[in-house]
Amino acid sequence: MDRRDRAVRRDLLARAALAQIPKLLTLQDRNPHSPTFGCFDRNHWHYKIIDFPSGMAQEFAYPLALAYDTDLPDNPFFQKAALVDFVQAGISFAARSAHADGSCDDYFPYERAGGAAGFSLLACLESTTLLDLENSEALRFFELRATWLANHHETGTLTNHQALIALCLELAGRRLGTDRWKTATRLRIERVLEWQSSEGWYREYEGCDPGYLSLTVSLLARLDELDSKPELRTSLKRAVDFLTPFIHPDGSTGGEYASRNTYGYFPHGLELVGRWLPRALALNDRYLVGLASGKAAEFADDHTIGHHVWNYLLAWRDFADMRGNAVPDDDARQHHREAGLLVDRRGEYKLYVALNKGGVFKLFRGNRLVVSDTQFSLRIESEAGDNIVGHLVDDYDTVVEADLIRVSGRLGYAKQKPMTPFNLIVLRLVMLSVGRFFPKLIRRLLQRMLITGKRRSEHRFTRTFRWAEGAWVVVDELQSERWDDIQSIGIGPDQTSIYVVMSRTFQPGQLQPWFDLTERVKSLRPGDVLRLERRW
Repeated sequence: MDRRDRAVRRDLLARAALAQIPKLLTLQDRNPHSPTFGCFDRNHWHYKIIDFPSGMAQEFAYPLALAYDTDLPDNPFFQKAALVDFVQAGISFAARSAHADGSCDDYFPYERAGGAAGFSLLACLESTTLLDLENSEALRFFELRATWLANHHETGTLTNHQALIALCLELAGRRLGTDRWKTATRLRIERVLEWQSSEGWYREYEGCDPGYLSLTVSLLARLDELDSKPELRTSLKRAVDFLTPFIHPDGSTGGEYASRNTYGYFPHGLELVGRWLPRALALNDRYLVGLASGKAAEFADDHTIGHHVWNYLLAWRDFADMRGNAVPDDDARQHHREAGLLVDRRGEYKLYVALNKGGVFKLFRGNRLVVSDTQFSLRIESEAGDNIVGHLVDDYDTVVEADLIRVSGRLGYAKQKPMTPFNLIVLRLVMLSVGRFFPKLIRRLLQRMLITGKRRSEHRFTRTFRWAEGAWVVVDELQSERWDDIQSIGIGPDQTSIYVVMSRTFQPGQLQPWFDLTERVKSLRPGDVLRLERRW
């Protein structure tokens, strides 16, 4: 890659991020005389359909600060003084809208959400440093929130939040000239290292998600930049090695084979790691090919858009000039037993299989996606119109041989219960009374209901992958005692059934049609087996 090509690819990151700045400005209340001046939650200040502001939204101040500082020839936001005012307003609103203990809410009142508190604090700290802002109100807020984060231990296993809190505490200590959070920072880093699998990935709820892995790498790499430690670099090296095959042949990333179903990718950490581990840069180079060709996933979600915008702009700023050749993608099989993931490359075919999600898979031929498959999905006749699926994380029976992969088990009930006015009122009443004193308990119950809890059905499946005569043959078998109850059955390219804030974004590979199997089951009797064979 010559110098001109490097510059063009680097600028892809900045242009993709800067294209979202008008949206972020639209999300912000920019009226200095408004009581919510600086708030980025448009649903709260403009539509007035939410009765409290999401603290996570104040993270959007950081992309504005970076847009102000990004010296790109056609950047209309570069050195525009108004952006400094909007950033300061965002920081001030984060301080004004926080609880007395420095925490903030995200999804419901008195939630005291660690992720929202951490990402918004990170944004405020980095923005004040970048723009050299001095604000006594902000400094008091930083101390209050950092102290709350240092003592907060959320429910659920989210390694990216532990890395985030460690980075916030390190930055807050530097900004305020204190070492009072050094012990807490060390303990958070130790937890991150403890939650890293021997295979290199970091735990996110029930397993491995490459999208969140790249975010954790970004946060840890920034920590390493501030205060390099051998154990951090060892951890980052293992994470990069694990992540390498999960940049797909077409430059896309992630999908429903991951534990949290995300398509996101955060390149900044790979640029920082690439300073001392050059092969990390090859991952970003592959991703930029996908970004240039339109294979990257959409990230302009009103709630989490900020993560990608600031990360892209930082990757542009710290883009390494000296880059080697891409890492060769040799014929190989990588079976990550603990992650429940298998990557099998044979000639021009590359197969990604989630053994812990019923055999959900993606198959590429060359740099083209051939098929994305998220297992059987059934809509059955019941009062609730239940959805039964084969892609939930579970302990399935698996067989992995040289030319054969088999996954079998039972389908499970999807988590698709929508919010209703009654449920919303009940949640508000709970949080305004006893719930405000026990937010962790409420969060734990919601996580079990929306993410981790399992309810198996009686429908049994077996999915078999067989390599034969230069092709992959996939055979699906589904057995049921209740074929008459099935209203609809099919296989889709992107079905998911748990709540994850960064999942269900659009990616071009999702344009594959729904494979409708309803007519095939109408003649089946109880105990019969539906058999489907496909060959690629």
